[in-house]
Amino acid sequence: MKYLDEYRDPRLARRLLDELHRTATRPWQIMEVCGGQTHTLVRQGIDELLPAGMRMVHGPGCPVCVTPLETLDRAMAVAARPGVILTSFGDMLRVPGSRTDLLALRARGADVRVVYSPMDAVRLAEEHPRSEVVFLAVGFETTAPANAMAVLHAARLGLRNFSMLVSHVLVPPAMTALLDSPECGVQAFLAAGHVCAVMGWTAYEPIAARYEVPVVVTGFEPLDLLEGILMAVRQLEQGRAEVENQYVRAVRRTGNDEARSAVSRVFRITDRAWRGIGELPRSGLELRPEFAAFDAARRYEVEDLRPAEHPECIAGGILTGARLPTDCTAYGTRCTPRHPLGAPMVSAEGTCAAFHAAGRTAV
Repeated sequence: MKYLDEYRDPRLARRLLDELHRTATRPWQIMEVCGGQTHTLVRQGIDELLPAGMRMVHGPGCPVCVTPLETLDRAMAVAARPGVILTSFGDMLRVPGSRTDLLALRARGADVRVVYSPMDAVRLAEEHPRSEVVFLAVGFETTAPANAMAVLHAARLGLRNFSMLVSHVLVPPAMTALLDSPECGVQAFLAAGHVCAVMGWTAYEPIAARYEVPVVVTGFEPLDLLEGILMAVRQLEQGRAEVENQYVRAVRRTGNDEARSAVSRVFRITDRAWRGIGELPRSGLELRPEFAAFDAARRYEVEDLRPAEHPECIAGGILTGARLPTDCTAYGTRCTPRHPLGAPMVSAEGTCAAFHAAGRTAV
């Protein structure tokens, strides 16, 4: 398939690996901040082919995984109300809340539906004027433009039975929080190409300068990742700390102006809790006051829930790169994709799910 197979060419992968082994003189630690990149690294075994001592640190790049537990419990509290249709992307249905998940709630009679875009939820609100349709809006900057457009469309239609439970998070503040931690050993970052396709990479430039860490905007195919790692290692070996763009076929420095405009029109920056990590200042998006009528958390008064994580789940350590899934005593036994204890084992982008799918076991 054109524009895909050429980024999986094993001969080119071998050349990039050979160049990486020639270039690296130290056991560098590089973090990828994207669950899709994590799955490619693990599925292809790239993380096991790197020079001796070099480590890929799997960061908080799974949007489902970092959605806070209280958001899931709020969604279930809303879904349990009569006359409500709660809509979500499919992988959110099996993420465990503090007591149950949305899939189990649907089995007990709640009207929980899978949609493929927020506009599907808007159409449901049009088609079911006597029901309240709520869309669970989660994710990084990547999904924010579509959610913003859905709110704007609903406002133009004058829909009063549509609302969103918003839990958007932003990547740069998470990177800053990780670098501020005294335990952080990350020396360079691979930035998610799809996030940068929307927002550009200007927000990473102060991070690279302040913390003296290279940041390489990288795609998701094996050759993308190998080239991104090589670019980061070259910077580290040369003592440089800049933002570079490997994903030139999809990303430009300022991102997508129309998408950014829609996001800034509908959302504003706020403090946000991250599952397993805690609250990070100015790390999320919330609806602006002029769109408060579409805020499901206010509409249904479910803002004060404070649930607790499962005591065995080490999602926080996994999401910050401090721990590996195989460090968890429940991994692969009491916690599996069919019966997950935490979000990293559920999502298609979760680190635990990636390790489990690749057959990784504790050493």
